[in-house]
Amino acid sequence: MIKAIALDDEILALKIIENYAGKIENLSLEKVFNTQSDAQKYLNKFPVDLIFLDIEMPSKNGMDFYKNISQNTKVIFTTAYSEYAVDAFSINAIDYLLKPFSFERFKAAVEKVKTNADTDEIKYLSIRADYKLHKINFNDILLIEGLDDYIQIHLTNHSTITARSSMKNILEKLSEKDFVRVHRSYIVPVQNIKTIVNRNIHIGDFIIPIGETYKDLVMKIVNK
Repeated sequence: MIKAIALDDEILALKIIENYAGKIENLSLEKVFNTQSDAQKYLNKFPVDLIFLDIEMPSKNGMDFYKNISQNTKVIFTTAYSEYAVDAFSINAIDYLLKPFSFERFKAAVEKVKTNADTDEIKYLSIRADYKLHKINFNDILLIEGLDDYIQIHLTNHSTITARSSMKNILEKLSEKDFVRVHRSYIVPVQNIKTIVNRNIHIGDFIIPIGETYKDLVMKIVNK
């Protein structure tokens, strides 16, 4: 089931999206919003797979709003303006619907979300950092380190990506079968847990302590 919300300052546009969404299986339009502040409050509390998002709005451009969403939410832009299309796809928009759009066009856009979910989400982590959207292959992640309000993703090529996120939020974006939290400050790929010495996991040049809270889960994985 795709959990979605819609944000548009035009009430009529929201009613059309509600009507269309109600006709599509496996799509649940949880809420609609006509102000960005209300939508942001909701996003701060609840995970959302998809947002139908207008671009021209009174307070902030819809693209700027999307860039500041901390969770890994996909977007279909709904707008009356064609000139933003190139910019929309540069930030990995699933689709770009020009108003007025038909139900068939709306449905086709949602189908793209389903296809993307089946083939892409299980392989990649998408996260915003340094004013860019980074798409990171799970296999390229060496480990993830928590640093107060930030996380640092250490990659196998010895580079790092630092992003504003909690460990809880980043863990929700990762595959449960591929990643495990081993300490309040560390998440590691399961496949990298190969050597444990004195309750420390050795990964490359890193020595990762196993937290008391997580030791049973880690040992269960190791003993499989």
